[in-house]
Amino acid sequence: MITIDNYLDNHYIHRSNWLRAAVLGANDGIISISSLAIGVAAASSTRAPIALAAVAGLVAGALSMAAGEYVSVSSQKKNKKADIEREAKELEEMPEVELQILAEIYERRGLTKETALQVAKELTAVDALGAHVRDELGITEMSQANPIQAALASGTAFTVGGILPLLVTLFAPVNIMEYCLYGCTIIFLIILGTISAKTGGSNVKKAILRITVWGTIAMGLSAFVGYLFGVNV
Repeated sequence: MITIDNYLDNHYIHRSNWLRAAVLGANDGIISISSLAIGVAAASSTRAPIALAAVAGLVAGALSMAAGEYVSVSSQKKNKKADIEREAKELEEMPEVELQILAEIYERRGLTKETALQVAKELTAVDALGAHVRDELGITEMSQANPIQAALASGTAFTVGGILPLLVTLFAPVNIMEYCLYGCTIIFLIILGTISAKTGGSNVKKAILRITVWGTIAMGLSAFVGYLFGVNV
């Protein structure tokens, strides 16, 4: 038996909050650590500084991603909470004006003036604040991400993504380290682009092209800086 909840769960938009944080974190982890390692590898002839830079970048990057995501989502949540409190106060002080605003919203969506007013009255009778929060402010349950969940997803994804190039720095030959890092990173990015596109229901080829092009640019610039300031340590 198909229920409304089961039907809604099939839509990709329900995955947007955690998917965005996870993909962003993994993409950042792969590109950041690879670019950092390539830059150091271009300036160094030994493995130790390359691996050390990758480890330091992995730890700092994961913590930074998690903290940044937490602060960002928390700020958004506080702003939404303030808007909801303001809306509740307006409903208490001027209910007729708020009712008319709600009716005009439905009218702009295609309902006749009479039907829009009737819908506004019925929804207001059931849950006035809920109707205004959803239809006037545009705040829904799906749009309210959990700060801790987003932070954990982002930090964990960065760590998982960053570990991949770190392993390359530990086992790839030092004399061709930059090429190994670049090649493996492109493979990692293609896999990530494919997974994120399939999970989010978007075009796989476009996702792969976008993620690999920007990754290549980042690594290329890092390598250039490494060669420019190479110290042969």
